Amino acid sequence: MAVASPRAPTSSSSASVRAFSLTFPSTAWGLESFGPWSLVAVRSTLAALVAGGFLLAGRVPLPDRRHWAGLAVVAAGVVVGFPLLTTLALQTSTTSHAAVVVGLLPLTTAAFAALRTGRRPSRTFWGAAVAGAVVVLAFTVQQSGGAVSRGDLYLFGALLVCAAGYTEGGRLARLMPGWHVIGWALILCLPPMAAGSVVALSLEPVHLNAHGVLGLAWVAIGSTFFGLYVWYRGMASIGIPRASQLQLAQPLLTLVWSVALLGETLPLAAPLAAVAVLVCIAVTQRSRS
Repeated sequence: MAVASPRAPTSSSSASVRAFSLTFPSTAWGLESFGPWSLVAVRSTLAALVAGGFLLAGRVPLPDRRHWAGLAVVAAGVVVGFPLLTTLALQTSTTSHAAVVVGLLPLTTAAFAALRTGRRPSRTFWGAAVAGAVVVLAFTVQQSGGAVSRGDLYLFGALLVCAAGYTEGGRLARLMPGWHVIGWALILCLPPMAAGSVVALSLEPVHLNAHGVLGLAWVAIGSTFFGLYVWYRGMASIGIPRASQLQLAQPLLTLVWSVALLGETLPLAAPLAAVAVLVCIAVTQRSRS
């Protein structure tokens, strides 16, 4: 087996963050053509079909029975829970607002990882992680005027289920290739998501346009399959807490896409938040976990 270069794990995590940064704008585009339940069900179904094709082509054997419970957590968290809750939130929230709320995900993931694995990152790591979370939270509160909406509650719920899915997936990615983890998690969801697609498409209106189709394609292939594959690869190599902190840059990238693709107004506080968050990333990457 070839030995990966030291930069490869971080590059994988960075590539996934770039892929994830397009998720909210792509979801907003997808909602132009599909209802929220239809978009999530069809998204998961398409991603599962792609994953199944790769698994069949690679003649990948079924995972050991002891891994299926962990795969179920990954499926519930990152394949179903996070996409559904964030899609429901984006019906009333802007993508820029959702991006900064979900900016709390790195700290949430690090906390879940500490509880799940028993490993304790250094005080420097936690200090930088908390500082990054405070920056994101202050940015969010300032932009929302201090109010917590139903959309925010969906987003906070999404943080919890996604952190659980990231943590369990990162643990499994130490035992099997990252694309096997997300591939089998997607296959686990295929029967209910395929059935859900039929039901949702029959109940929600569909108005196909270019934005809607491109948005669906990206969240299915770019975010759900490719993004999670390289994400778990990075987490397995550099550790869950350190990898999770790379996502501190994700909300800021999403803000850029929100302006470029959706025409949203970039908040004036974004440059200051960007500098502070990047400093936190640098500190967490240099601390020992």
